[in-house]
Amino acid sequence: MNDYKPKPIDTSHVRLPDDILKLSELLAQNTHDIWAKKRIDEGWTYGEKRDDTQKTNPCLVPYADLPAREKEYDRCTSRQVLEILYALGYQLVKQ
Repeated sequence: MNDYKPKPIDTSHVRLPDDILKLSELLAQNTHDIWAKKRIDEGWTYGEKRDDTQKTNPCLVPYADLPAREKEYDRCTSRQVLEILYALGYQLVKQ
């Protein structure tokens, strides 16, 4: 029996400042680039359809060329990390 109950950190009270929201977009792009580099290093190439056997994926394109739903996935991940940092009391200061 699987009794796993996810308990994410509550970030509902966090409102990210505008400069941090801009940072989240840069982090989203970087997240995609890291993912893409790993796939390419593993032998994956661009293909019209994802094919795990042929190792092709339509998302092996620059971040700017991703479909909106794919960008939103990376954006959501980046925002959540930043929101968690703020929720836990961390401050981000640009040097």
